[in-house]
Amino acid sequence: MGQIKKIGVLTSGGDAPGMNAAIRAVVRAAVYHKLQVVGIKQGYHGLITDKIKPMNSKSVSNIIHQGGTILKSARSQEFRTVEGRVKAFENVKKHGIDALVVIGGDGTFTGARLFGQEHNIPIVGVPGTIDNDLYGTDYTIGYDTALNTVVDAVDKIRDTASAHSRLFFIEVMGRDAGFLALRSGIASGAEAVMVPEIDTDFKQLNKFLEQGMRKDKSSSIVLVAEGEKISGGAIQVAERVSKEYPEYDTRVTILGHIQRGGTPSAFDRVTASRLGVSAVEALIDDQKSIMVGLVNKEVVHVPFNQALKNKKKLNPSLLELTEILSI
Repeated sequence: MGQIKKIGVLTSGGDAPGMNAAIRAVVRAAVYHKLQVVGIKQGYHGLITDKIKPMNSKSVSNIIHQGGTILKSARSQEFRTVEGRVKAFENVKKHGIDALVVIGGDGTFTGARLFGQEHNIPIVGVPGTIDNDLYGTDYTIGYDTALNTVVDAVDKIRDTASAHSRLFFIEVMGRDAGFLALRSGIASGAEAVMVPEIDTDFKQLNKFLEQGMRKDKSSSIVLVAEGEKISGGAIQVAERVSKEYPEYDTRVTILGHIQRGGTPSAFDRVTASRLGVSAVEALIDDQKSIMVGLVNKEVVHVPFNQALKNKKKLNPSLLELTEILSI
């Protein structure tokens, strides 16, 4: 077990359903291995401002089903500075923290990598983001729940789209990644999906619109990943289509932060539980500056450098599938 006697856990960046399940797993795994554990509120900001409290098994009772994060989250500009990270380390020493488990996405891991390098503290990351865009893991915590939230919303929108023979452009989250848009598009039977990973020159969309008109579809759904790479998002795409195809009655729905909330799915709860326990066991095993992930249903250790440097790619067969099924 080396010198590790006390572990700190925090959540950072955008919240994701299942983060509480991961916190619960980290705390209870630490207790199981007879380690002390403290919770750090508001992410790296809380590490700088000393929002650090002891936790025990009871601290995480009845939270596995809750969305959000009981430790709260915040983005910290100060932690991006050398001076800010020095303040954070002073509090780490003050509380006798020997290692950290950080739950979040690429921004969280970027900060963790720097902090670990500068102050020689073991840190293990647990991937928690609805975008599913972290290299080295098949799934991130929150992705499955967000996926089901999107599909449920699209199903409801399709009802009204059919009633009025409308074309709906539905914008989903993902920043520069189209994983959520692509898989939810397939699951909800969307007629087209627009993602930032492929060159969006509107040829595929125009082809679909022309075919759809000839087939006289009663309604159509197009999923658009958010971001500037797709002409600015669903609103701009819809405006362009309205000008080029005035015969379509177009509407736009931006799902927004509804995708972040809600009760985590069973899959996300199990994934979070496995990764939370694995993070603690990795620290006990003298691992540091790594992310724990899932590949082919097995837990893997991925160095922060690899997780941050490499870009996760969309499955090209799923892109082809959307075209086949849209006819």
